Amino acid sequence: MSPFKVIAFDADDTLWVNEPIFTETQEKFKAIVGPYLHPDGKDLEDILYQTELRNLRLFGYGIKGFTLSMIETGIEISRGKMTATEIAQVIEMGKEMLEHPVELLPGV
Repeated sequence: MSPFKVIAFDADDTLWVNEPIFTETQEKFKAIVGPYLHPDGKDLEDILYQTELRNLRLFGYGIKGFTLSMIETGIEISRGKMTATEIAQVIEMGKEMLEHPVELLPGV
């Protein structure tokens, strides 16, 4: 008899499509907070990525951590001027991501 009783797979974003959802959300985020960016400043995607890396230890991977990182990034680049309405828009984008139907990769 085999010594293995269970085989487990970590299927996070290996069995289904999710990158287009993140890319689309980043474009919406850019439309919201882009006006706060200094023209000579860093790229928004780079700033968001650095925020995500800093938060990884606390939030892990996933949509909720990504959403919190977008909010933090927006507040940071706006120097605290991001409005409650804009923050609510980012929260709504995170909810839309969570509600997005799972689309399996071909052959899964």
